[in-house]
Amino acid sequence: MSRNLAASRVSLIAAVAMMAVWGTNFAFVKHLLDVLGVGPFLFIRFLAMPLCAFALLAVAVRGRLAATWPRREDLPRFLACGLVGHALHVGLVFWGISLSTAFSSALVLTSGPLFTLLILAALGAERLRAKQVAGTLVALAGIALFLSDKLMRGVANAGIGDGVLLAAAAAFSLYTVMARPITERYGPLVVLCYTLLFGAPLMLVFSFPSFMRTGVSELTPVVWVGLFWSILLSSVVGWAVWGWVNAVRGVARSAPLMYLPPPIAGVVAWLTLGEHFTTVKVAGAAVTMAGVAWAQFGGGRPPPREAAQPDSG
Repeated sequence: MSRNLAASRVSLIAAVAMMAVWGTNFAFVKHLLDVLGVGPFLFIRFLAMPLCAFALLAVAVRGRLAATWPRREDLPRFLACGLVGHALHVGLVFWGISLSTAFSSALVLTSGPLFTLLILAALGAERLRAKQVAGTLVALAGIALFLSDKLMRGVANAGIGDGVLLAAAAAFSLYTVMARPITERYGPLVVLCYTLLFGAPLMLVFSFPSFMRTGVSELTPVVWVGLFWSILLSSVVGWAVWGWVNAVRGVARSAPLMYLPPPIAGVVAWLTLGEHFTTVKVAGAAVTMAGVAWAQFGGGRPPPREAAQPDSG
């Protein structure tokens, strides 16, 4: 067996494993938010993530961290990406999950490629094709079908959490477009580290008061396992593994796997959190993912780069 073929098979196994980790992560995060609350969880995450990311970068550059500092002309973009991609996006993600369900959260966040296409079209960077427009409309119809039971009770009851998650998906798409130039110049690991460095302080200040009101010493082992899973395994290790998978397989071959976390999240939420799904919800989820896939791949070119750096919460 050739080395390339062996690497391709190992990368496929690693990619599927990460889909399982990210799908399961939604149930862990939902439990953590129910126990800790949004503020304390954000504080712990934004305290741990930069430390873990820079530790990974230090290993990658063999301790020469000073050489990775961004050029002065790129600092404003790093700052903007940190505020949009981490402070705004991540804050909205966890707020939305706390108000929604694990399965709904996983499904709604798959709409990110739709917003990326719309932003690129608005900027004139890409012309939307008929298949992309059709796929977008199908995905929106699927989301409406998924939320139809709530919509029947009135727009006000249609799910604040799901609306927040849609805003989070849009914020991540905006971050994806903003970060593309610096990612090409510095690489994804440097961009992750310094956008976290600029985005984390605001969230730490914002979430510190609620963290101080939390009895950390009283947290159960399940909560600590959930924190390890969500922060270290899903976010840090998951990001590193997914970056390697995309380097071996390419973004175009890896991106379709990103439609696995929602059904995995649904099954895990059903088994662990007692979530229930009607036939209409399952149908709506299937239509939504089909529409997103149609819009993402309907242009005949590789999908947006956000597939290379997902955020599963």
